[in-house]
Amino acid sequence: MQLELILEQPGISISYDHDLQWQYVNWQGVHDSASSRQGCLLMLEAMRLRPAAKILNDNSNITYTSVYLTEWSLNWLREMHTAGLRYLAWVYAPVFPERQATEAIVQYLSNPTVASFDDVANAYNWLLRQHVSPGV
Repeated sequence: MQLELILEQPGISISYDHDLQWQYVNWQGVHDSASSRQGCLLMLEAMRLRPAAKILNDNSNITYTSVYLTEWSLNWLREMHTAGLRYLAWVYAPVFPERQATEAIVQYLSNPTVASFDDVANAYNWLLRQHVSPGV
């Protein structure tokens, strides 16, 4: 696995996996709405620097989050789709109070397609199976 670090700030690092041709986003520590928005904006910047149709969004190293999906989040996802994102594998944080509400929304997202997981292995395997049409 050859990862190229694209962007990094406290609590998040974003790398590009050359072998798999997707971004790997590793969130760490505690996150609230403000730090999550900042991280999401960093993800959008990374998409513009190193476009990828797939992202493995790993929240398994988050120790606590109070984040929930909002209209801002949905607009951000639309911007990510415009920037080229087609598939987002979202590994939930171990402690995620808003999980049930989030899953109720995530299942209806299609541009990009978002799938949620409890572990990196299942997210990785799902992302591998997603086909991206050339030129998309």
